[in-house]
Amino acid sequence: MVDKEFISEMEEKLLEIKENIIRQFMAESEDFKQMVDDMSIKDLVDVAADDIGKRQLEALNQHELKTLKLVESAISRIHNERYGRCLSCGTKIPEERLRAIPYALLCITCKSGEEKNNR
Repeated sequence: MVDKEFISEMEEKLLEIKENIIRQFMAESEDFKQMVDDMSIKDLVDVAADDIGKRQLEALNQHELKTLKLVESAISRIHNERYGRCLSCGTKIPEERLRAIPYALLCITCKSGEEKNNR
C-alpha cells in the first residue's frame, strides 16, 4: 500500500522544484517575467502548463527543461497513482531514492544498468 502522506510530501516537493525552475527562468528572462506578471490571477505553479508558447519553454537551458519535463511526468504519475514504480522493471522505488530525486523514473538497479550501457 502506498503511503499517502509520503506521496503528498513528494508532490509538494515536485511542485516546489517546478516553481523554482520557473522562478530561475524568470530571473534570467525579462520577457518571460513580464508574461508571468501579466497573468496576475494565475498560480505560478500552473505557468508551465499554460499556453505561454513553446518558444519560451525552449529557451530554458537544456538541463532545466529536462528536469521540468521529469517533474511534470512525476506529477502526472502521482495523479495516475503510478508514482514510485520503476518504469523499467515495475518494482517499487525506495523512498530514500525518491526523497533524493523525487522525479526518479528508475529504481537504482535499472538506473545503474542504464548508465553502464551508456558508457
